[in-house]
Amino acid sequence: MFWSELVSGRNSINTMSRILGGSAQIDQLRTLIGRCAQSDAPVLLRGPSGTGKELVSRALHDTSSRSAKPFVAINCGAIPDQLLESELFGHCKGSFTGATCDRKGRFELAHTGTLFLDEVGDMPSQLQVKFLRVLEEKLVQPVGGGAEIEIDVRIVAATHRDLEDMVVEGGFREDLLYRLNVLPISIPALNKRSEDVPELLAHFAGLYAVDGKRVSFSRHSLLLLQAYSWPGNVRELGNFVQRFSVLYPGKTIDISRVPKEFLTTELIELAKCSGVAESYKDSNANYFEQKEAEITGSLIDDNDAGEDYQLSPGIQATDFEQIIELSNTITSLPAEGVPTKDLLNNLEANLIRTALEQTDGNVSRASELLQLGRTSLIQKINKYQLGNGS
Repeated sequence: MFWSELVSGRNSINTMSRILGGSAQIDQLRTLIGRCAQSDAPVLLRGPSGTGKELVSRALHDTSSRSAKPFVAINCGAIPDQLLESELFGHCKGSFTGATCDRKGRFELAHTGTLFLDEVGDMPSQLQVKFLRVLEEKLVQPVGGGAEIEIDVRIVAATHRDLEDMVVEGGFREDLLYRLNVLPISIPALNKRSEDVPELLAHFAGLYAVDGKRVSFSRHSLLLLQAYSWPGNVRELGNFVQRFSVLYPGKTIDISRVPKEFLTTELIELAKCSGVAESYKDSNANYFEQKEAEITGSLIDDNDAGEDYQLSPGIQATDFEQIIELSNTITSLPAEGVPTKDLLNNLEANLIRTALEQTDGNVSRASELLQLGRTSLIQKINKYQLGNGS
């Protein structure tokens, strides 16, 4: 059925409980879903691929007054353009080659329920006009003619594209965007809520357990996985856990000791950095310890550590603006010179320490405050030995 799906609300489970995480972003998302579910207005879900847009659409349906009615999902980007119109609006017998009987479209199948249009930004321009008319008039006409059919459908659309940019470029109709964007919901990328990674790892470890044997991850591996950018988001994380569940059922995974072909380049680079801010780890890093009781010690061999930097004890950089202002007053240097390298190292180390304390040890958020890449920040944490309680 070209990646479309028809689900009866009577048989569906409440998916709100499957939206995992305790971060502020996920709490806000759950609240917004609850509010939007009480309306029949169109919802536009935005977020990178793999963040769980279909799961959110199901939660909107399951918590709405339409929960006992059909939920129909269709991926607009997975169906050839010439067939998408028929899939959406249905067709009459003989309307085209292969149309041997009348067929209901997704709008009609979703009558009184919810229609989820994934990747709506991939809908061809000629279909956008017809789709807009359906939204405005609540009527669909099958391909090949026939009587118009009145429909009552709640529309939830989703995209990973920037529809505003597409409007400017002529790839998406502005009036259709306004029609869909009544209730916008943004789904955060996983690297924006890294504190949720341990809970998600535990969930998928249970889901993909082999003969009841759940994979787990060492404490240090959890820290690395929280620092990883997860470009494929929750979908990538699920695949990651499934891979190790199949290969090492029931084992505690030490990222530094698994074959490199099982890791991305970024994870390999992260694994090269030892001593990753143990004293600054997020409180959620204990999640597996509570759930699995199998988290073990260090990930990286001490021999892999970088250059040993000792900070000069006399320099304290506590106020960035004061430091800049003070530097502007310097008119000469002492004859014996100044330890420029030590000064800069101390300044950088104190800025990193402050950012980690301000974010409760969340490396991803600290990297945003410092405007550094995650990998670079972890390397600097190791360089300045900030993982040893300094």
